[in-house]
Amino acid sequence: MSTILLLIIYLAFISLGLPDSLLGAAWPVMRHGLDAPIGMAGVLSMTVTVGTIVSSLGSGAIVRRFGTGRVTLASCFATAGALLGFSYAPSIAWLIVCAIPLGLGGGAVDAALNHYVAARYKAHHMSWLHCFWGVGATAGPMIMAAFLSGNASWRDGYLAVAGIQFSLVLLLFVTLPLWGHQARKQGSGIGAEQAEAEPSLRDPKAKPKLAKGVKYALASFLFYCGVETTVGLWGSSYLVKVQGLSADKAAFWVSVYFAGITIGRFITGFVTFKVSNRLLIRAGQITALAGTLLLLLPLPTGFALSGLLIAGLGLAPIFPSMLHETPARFGEAHAQRIMGYQMAVAYTGSTVMPPLLGLLAGFSTIGIFPLYIVISAVAMLLFSERLNLLLKRRNERNDAIHQS
Repeated sequence: MSTILLLIIYLAFISLGLPDSLLGAAWPVMRHGLDAPIGMAGVLSMTVTVGTIVSSLGSGAIVRRFGTGRVTLASCFATAGALLGFSYAPSIAWLIVCAIPLGLGGGAVDAALNHYVAARYKAHHMSWLHCFWGVGATAGPMIMAAFLSGNASWRDGYLAVAGIQFSLVLLLFVTLPLWGHQARKQGSGIGAEQAEAEPSLRDPKAKPKLAKGVKYALASFLFYCGVETTVGLWGSSYLVKVQGLSADKAAFWVSVYFAGITIGRFITGFVTFKVSNRLLIRAGQITALAGTLLLLLPLPTGFALSGLLIAGLGLAPIFPSMLHETPARFGEAHAQRIMGYQMAVAYTGSTVMPPLLGLLAGFSTIGIFPLYIVISAVAMLLFSERLNLLLKRRNERNDAIHQS
């Protein structure tokens, strides 16, 4: 029963990733049909992400009230309806309206299922859970590219993804009793879910003072999510406008970028048994920077396309490794609070940095895309290494105290 439920959760994360990369792949064609400026994609992306932040912040209380299964079902229904609305939207205004339930539904199911898996399954399932998100994020542009390369339109691409989402809604509805059965089996009803909260969260007076170095960790999350989301949203437009690719080929190469993240996270699930989180984070950041440099340097188009794949492979281990490293960096007493701060700042990076590039591109050209990505990747690496240096000095001081 537990295995069946885990498979359903994996499928839910595939559907969670599908719409995340769809807008960027379709936007070069969408904006002409809707007579929209290039920077409007940033507004749509920001609307989705703000909805994600709002629903994530409120997901804890909602899950305690209705249970993970019902929240997941309702959230997937909201995203399916939003994608259906995208396929029929007659104007940008309607797209913005549909972006609201898309963000609200995505944020609620993301937070609910992450908590559910973390509380009830072994640690390596968390890495593979995000790998399945990558499967969806990779498949989204491929589905859109298939429609754009034929006689169909971007609207048909959104309609197809909406159909996949509604299929998941049907599966979740049919299997909804499994969630209650599993909760009773594990003794994890509503009362137990409330009891899972740490004492420091139930009693505000018990919150300890935050550890040093948190601001560097938060900055790393900000720039990581900024890089990942910006490449996914604007990569296709850059390849069309600057590199001269057709819209369908550009969408395909953005899907290759997400495939790099997906494959990398699958491999990371095994590598973590032998390699430390800190080494994985550093290696990933350096690899991602190398990939973005291939986009920036005046090289043939093939190097830029390879850069997308290399960047995706480099980004793959960074996010799950930084999350997993939180207790080791700041201690168990601080980990729960800092984890929440990190997720909030990560969503902020996803919200702010892609539209910022759209704004800058409106004043210049989309040709600034590689420089923007390189600067962000360098900032992520520098903040991360600054944190490592601070933690190294802290450990050296602690060792000296123990030896004296």
